[in-house]
Amino acid sequence: MSLKSIMRELKEMKEGIGSISKRGGESKVWRSRTRSHVAPDRAPTESESVEQSPWANLPPELLLDIIQRVEESETAWPARAVVVFCAAVCRSWREITKEIVQTPEQCGRLTFPISLKQPGPHESPIQCYIRRDRATSTYLLFYGLVPSEGESDKLLLAARKVRRATCTDFVISFVADDFSRASYTYVGKLRSNFFGTKFTIHDSQPPCDSIIPSSTRSSRRFHSKQVFPKLSSSNYNIGTITYELNVLRTRGPRRMHCVLHSIPMSSIQEGGTAPTPLAFRQSFDEQLSPLISSKGKEPVTNPSSPTLPATPLHPLGSGEPLTLKNKAPRWHEQLQCWCLNFKGRVTVASVKNFQLVAAVEPSHNVSPEEQEKVILQFGKIGKDIFTMDYRYPLSAFQAFAICLSSFDTKPACE
Repeated sequence: MSLKSIMRELKEMKEGIGSISKRGGESKVWRSRTRSHVAPDRAPTESESVEQSPWANLPPELLLDIIQRVEESETAWPARAVVVFCAAVCRSWREITKEIVQTPEQCGRLTFPISLKQPGPHESPIQCYIRRDRATSTYLLFYGLVPSEGESDKLLLAARKVRRATCTDFVISFVADDFSRASYTYVGKLRSNFFGTKFTIHDSQPPCDSIIPSSTRSSRRFHSKQVFPKLSSSNYNIGTITYELNVLRTRGPRRMHCVLHSIPMSSIQEGGTAPTPLAFRQSFDEQLSPLISSKGKEPVTNPSSPTLPATPLHPLGSGEPLTLKNKAPRWHEQLQCWCLNFKGRVTVASVKNFQLVAAVEPSHNVSPEEQEKVILQFGKIGKDIFTMDYRYPLSAFQAFAICLSSFDTKPACE
């Protein structure tokens, strides 16, 4: 059988294997079907595993060759969705696909949802853009240089702004219509203080090899649309963003510092590595497993879910956390404004525009090239459209959370 015929059948199977890699109408069908169901906490039987797909019994050598060809040929979205379809066929296909597909740091591409929690590439940044919807207070992160005419760009993350009495929350999700903390689509959140000068990044997953506090407080989540077993709606403090006081902008543009507790400073030193999660706490298999109806029963919640830890979590042996700072702009006499070189990725002047570089000291032994490298840049290109380019050691989730802080009102900074 030719590769084209195999890929054609994979595309025909996508309606029956879920919509982890899709958005829009088809994803609504998947969520509506599972909204009132509870996943059973049991391992699938051997007969169920065999019956889940007629492709499950392919010889391993042939299966490896098929998936390698698909992975090499489909390098851009939306065509790269075929790689995700391969992983959703059955368990054997999933394991081989996960072995073949590399992390964004290695290949510079985003494939699975876990890729959004992994560091970006060292050299060429991953280029995305953010679309703001003022009416619904939502912010959508898409994979691509600029918005396409056909609206076929890949949705990576979505955030909703929630104003509270003493703070503002940006709840981050994998989808644009479900921001419940009890849902498996919940990724994390960004919380500001009353003045909008300090923000805390909370991740739904603990940092790699981190020490989780043993003292937790019981809490119960209500009004949950769906709850998966072993799924905790926790929040782990992985970073803080601080804006310097700048009343009436007497000190020039905004100045910000980002302390990323989950990334060590050693990650940008020669030979250093950044923490790279390989899977979510709830397994990929649990998310794709068939759901069993439980009509008349209340959703099961996890009463022992830990609440926000008082102190940030650090990876074991990480040492000093990574700190980012604004790249200093220069004053343009002719234009009478502050300027930065965004290399054509930003076209509209805005107080929100920024570039972040590592804030290092001579004792950190970081090369001059690494000190000048822009790790994250964010800027405006049109009405409610902003570009976001990030690279190692930041992940898409961390970069998105930092950019969201720029959208909040800051009465003490402007």
